[in-house]
Amino acid sequence: MASVDIKNLNNEVVGQLELADAVFAGPVNVGLMHQAVKQYLASRRAGTHNTKTRAEVQGSGKKPWRQKGTGRARVGEIRNPLWRKGGTVFGPRPRDYEYHLPKKMFRAALKSALALKLKENQLNVVDAFDLENHKTKPFAQALAKLGFDRKVLLIDHQENLNLLLAARNLSDVQLLVNLQVTPYHLLNAKHVVFSKAAIQALEEVLTK
Repeated sequence: MASVDIKNLNNEVVGQLELADAVFAGPVNVGLMHQAVKQYLASRRAGTHNTKTRAEVQGSGKKPWRQKGTGRARVGEIRNPLWRKGGTVFGPRPRDYEYHLPKKMFRAALKSALALKLKENQLNVVDAFDLENHKTKPFAQALAKLGFDRKVLLIDHQENLNLLLAARNLSDVQLLVNLQVTPYHLLNAKHVVFSKAAIQALEEVLTK
């Protein structure tokens, strides 16, 4: 059974946490993680792209000249897609890109991402995010003391107003509540930092 050090915000080791092999010691399925990342990014797409068809562009629907006898190419209206400022054929239309993975696939991908982060020594646990105030500067100093320089993912077990206010102005820090974490969030971070309560709650869900 793997274990990690539990540290406080002063970078002092205050204990050890045993991690469940069912979550953190399983095989790393790269293909499954790739599918989970693709699904997350697809679900974030706005899908608001749009082009106008010949029915929507400005212009008359009157036939510009008679069909035969002029020596010119036949044409039905100036909104023809072949003409400048005409409609677009088969252009992008508003659509929803969101789709969902089966629950077992998502959980397996999340376990793979957690196992990978543990294997690469990028998974960290702090005792608690107990901040005296909501100031950003002392919190940034605490992260620097812990050795977290960039792309930090913080995962707490519940809403923490001081932590939210202190972290939101740091461009390289992202804050999540534990059950909101996805494989994309884990793989996109260089340092993954759980509170002790958060990692225990997530472990409990993933071992059911």
